[in-house]
Amino acid sequence: MSKEKGSKLEDKLSIKHESSWLAVDAKGEKAIHKFSEDYKRFLSKCKTERETVAFLVAEAKKKGYKDISQYKKLKPGDKVIQVNKKKNMALAVVGKKDLETGFRIVASHIDSPRIDLKQKPLYEDLDVELALFKTHYYGGIKKYQWVNIPLAIHGVVVRADGKAVDVVIGEDEKDPVFVISDLLPHLSHKAQGDRKLFEGIKGEELTVLAGHIPLKAEKDAKKKIKLHVLKLLSDKYGFTEEDLISAELTLVPAMMPRDVGLDRSMVGGYGHDDRICGYTSFRAILEMNNPEYTSIAYFFDKEEIGSVGNTSAQSSFLELSVGALMELLKPKFRYSQLKTALSNGLVLSADVDAGMHPVFKDVHETHNAARIGRGIVLCKYGGARGKSSANDASAEYMGRIRSLFNKNKIPWQYAELGKVDEGGGGTVAKFLAMHNMEIVDCGPAVLSMHSPFEIASKIDIYDSYRAYTAFFKEKNI
Repeated sequence: MSKEKGSKLEDKLSIKHESSWLAVDAKGEKAIHKFSEDYKRFLSKCKTERETVAFLVAEAKKKGYKDISQYKKLKPGDKVIQVNKKKNMALAVVGKKDLETGFRIVASHIDSPRIDLKQKPLYEDLDVELALFKTHYYGGIKKYQWVNIPLAIHGVVVRADGKAVDVVIGEDEKDPVFVISDLLPHLSHKAQGDRKLFEGIKGEELTVLAGHIPLKAEKDAKKKIKLHVLKLLSDKYGFTEEDLISAELTLVPAMMPRDVGLDRSMVGGYGHDDRICGYTSFRAILEMNNPEYTSIAYFFDKEEIGSVGNTSAQSSFLELSVGALMELLKPKFRYSQLKTALSNGLVLSADVDAGMHPVFKDVHETHNAARIGRGIVLCKYGGARGKSSANDASAEYMGRIRSLFNKNKIPWQYAELGKVDEGGGGTVAKFLAMHNMEIVDCGPAVLSMHSPFEIASKIDIYDSYRAYTAFFKEKNI
């Protein structure tokens, strides 16, 4: 942790922070900005978990990673890809030590809050002569933040013939975009004025403008605007309204990541939570060649809705993936050896924390609050009110990680997610801890978390990558 000078006793006994930027020279600042440009390109391409998995697999293969199905046996240095249902995955580099002695995991999640189309989304409102999509939001959002901004549709539709069709509409500058329209202030005093902030827009009011022109050729059709929208979709993608039942279509901000601030010190964009950790841990695992301990980067799905489902951290994928590695390392291994390997694992739960807000400081306990630009955040426990549903890392493990970062001169800070009775939140940490692994939450602080345009400091992005790299490489944590 960086320190500012004080008295000798103060330097010896106290925690003292300074901005991480103050310790960076011109060469280091150039590296930080370059890394952020790479990250912005990733963020612009990967707005869903499916797109993120496809991107990571393609990039990993360029660096010598191969799907686990291509290996008959494994040896130290081998680089392995394991994909689960196209929505979550693991990248592993086999270490020199026996897997039973433990391994190093950095676990992030690659889903982000968003708005999903309902399974039967399209309808026509004859009163206003508009075709609209019905939606269901995914994860914890402030619903009013998603109105009156350009949205793009991403996803996949599985047609009646079984073919899966990828859909992306709204990202190309020539594409149309989609909008959830709000009520004008002139008429909203009674309809919305007395509502509480979180109910300014209600869930069923998140309806999306889909079309306006009737299909004139079909004179006998009752809902000509809806039919026109369906025809456009059929002409381009070859699917019908019923095919939408077997679809995963998502609305995400149709905005590219941008530098924020006159000094370009921050990155604004959709999906920092938690693709910022997904990307930085991905870059870290790419640098591993012959580690002492097997290194694994996990990229989970469904964290934003409680880590439920078959692509989440609570699914069997973790055990299956480690078990598959063990089978190729020692074909006659016993189940107890798998449990021993898991129990000896050391993990960083790579997830973002709340940066202290410059206006709403009162929700934070300032003595234990994260600041953007102060380095990666160690969060011993999350949860809510009385540490409910928290992992609560051990003092011993906190000490080991703190020493690791100090040794590698990686700026870090400690924080909790707000005041004790203010609210709270969770990560994948508690679900991996169920396997008896040592684990602590460790990621950058962000502003405007869960909004369509989150803010992160470029130096925190870079230092997260450095922290995960040091964790993978260290022999004696």
